[in-house]
Amino acid sequence: MTSIPDLIRKKRDGGQLTDEDIRVFIGAVTGKTIQDCQTGAMLMAIWQRGMVTAETTTFTREMMSSGEVMSWPDEWRGLMVDKHSTGGVGDKVSLVLAPALAACGCKVPMISGRGLAHTGGTLDKLESIPGFQIQQSSEQIRNILGSVGCCIVGQTERLVPADRVLYALRDATSTVDSLPLITGSIISKKGAESLSALVLDVKFGRAALYKDQQGARELADMLMSAGNGLGIRTGAVLSRMDGVIGRRVGNSLEVMECLETLKGNGPDDLMELTTTLGGLLLTMTGAASDLSEGRRRLSDAVIGGAALSKFQAMMEAQGVAKETAEELCSAHTDYFKVFRKSEHQMELTAAADGIVCDIDGMVVAQVLHKLGAGRSMAGDPVNHSVGAELLVSLDQRVRTGSPWLRLHYEDPAPSPDQIQQLQKALTVGTRTQQNRPLVEEVLLS
Repeated sequence: MTSIPDLIRKKRDGGQLTDEDIRVFIGAVTGKTIQDCQTGAMLMAIWQRGMVTAETTTFTREMMSSGEVMSWPDEWRGLMVDKHSTGGVGDKVSLVLAPALAACGCKVPMISGRGLAHTGGTLDKLESIPGFQIQQSSEQIRNILGSVGCCIVGQTERLVPADRVLYALRDATSTVDSLPLITGSIISKKGAESLSALVLDVKFGRAALYKDQQGARELADMLMSAGNGLGIRTGAVLSRMDGVIGRRVGNSLEVMECLETLKGNGPDDLMELTTTLGGLLLTMTGAASDLSEGRRRLSDAVIGGAALSKFQAMMEAQGVAKETAEELCSAHTDYFKVFRKSEHQMELTAAADGIVCDIDGMVVAQVLHKLGAGRSMAGDPVNHSVGAELLVSLDQRVRTGSPWLRLHYEDPAPSPDQIQQLQKALTVGTRTQQNRPLVEEVLLS
């Protein structure tokens, strides 16, 4: 049997790992029969040498098989769908998309993550709702899917245990940005959900992991190849991430914006992403004849209130008191009766007359992160009440002294330098910009 040092040497020297090689490595990681230094050495060898498609597919499959793979009733065959986003600022799409897909007849076992660095996490947003339980057993997930059609939960202990080990060591060994390792981590968890179809929202731009469309396209191609290699119909959307999705950033503020969207009052960009991603999933499962019909069905589910009903049912199924869920979903609710409001609010004002040309989402996210809305290390707490509301939109005319951003903060208060950074995030000019499309490309293999 090949030894671990032999496998490390093989990959270090540019060799291609066989299926058996990869099985031995992932087995040793899962069984804890390998030293951390050896795992780190293999991760660095993969980072330096890369992997061919066959290696990445096998690596992803072996990670998926390292723990429990979920099983569903036969009558749900072809209905199991999910989405993954590479992360952005104000990216709250999952909270609208999951119930909208359930309203269209899909089953959505959405296993989500927490925020790290400047990107917010879906689980952190949902935990700002009093009583919402993100940890559910496999049996509870099946029950919620049976009664509601969607759930949004954290990764269970038994799901892809190899990923938990490798994820922590990737951070420690500076191998986070390896395409094969990113692919294995993302797709193995989706594979363990036993999906029929998966859509990927791969973002590029100033506030995204990838700054240019070419890098995002390479990641999307590799993710799609791995997903399809596991037998999941996989498509992708390349979307621009320069500013903010919607008008609110921060955990509880984003949930409020999602609820407003589910009540038919959502911002255009959030609706565009939701209907495009959902429409593509409905097309892939055969529930819609093409993307146009899929988008229309998703939009109808949101505008007509069916998705809101599903979100309310999901909240109740995941531990939220019935009265709380009803209050949040009622037409004219005061959200701060339910969500804790931050101790302080501050409005920033425009420094000049003109037209809003740009709002730098990365700057907004980084300042909010330092004020407690995000975390720097896994396990750190977040303050659900910290956030920001954009009071203006692109191409809107503003006057000197008119408010453009409302900051919700506690302790620490924003420093003069942070306030200056936020002020610089707003660009006011003399003419409207030719806005580039939010969704740049739709990919379907």
